[in-house]
Amino acid sequence: MAIKNVMVVDDSPTDAHVITDILNKHGFTVSTASSGEEAMAKSKAEKPDLILMDVVMPGMSGFEATRAITRDPETESIPVIICSSKGQETDKAWGLRQGARDYLVKPISEKALMEKINSL
Repeated sequence: MAIKNVMVVDDSPTDAHVITDILNKHGFTVSTASSGEEAMAKSKAEKPDLILMDVVMPGMSGFEATRAITRDPETESIPVIICSSKGQETDKAWGLRQGARDYLVKPISEKALMEKINSL
């Protein structure tokens, strides 16, 4: 599946902007959500080709949102890559157990992000 539409989920406007700029530069259409709850609703409405999910957000965490999205029959086919400042191996392992396809540690490098997207 060719990835064209990407949803960036991050409560930090700065982090969301940096990732959006990288994606736009590579020709992706980008939508954003600033919470796990918003990501769940938008993932059903917009059906993005990929979700880039932050972990630490107010309300529902990115781990919880990833689990909900990847286990919902309506959205389970949408790959999720977690993009978080939480860089411990236990965080990565937990993120993958929630259904994420991959895990990137912030600050996100353009090269690493594009490699992860191209490997899906």
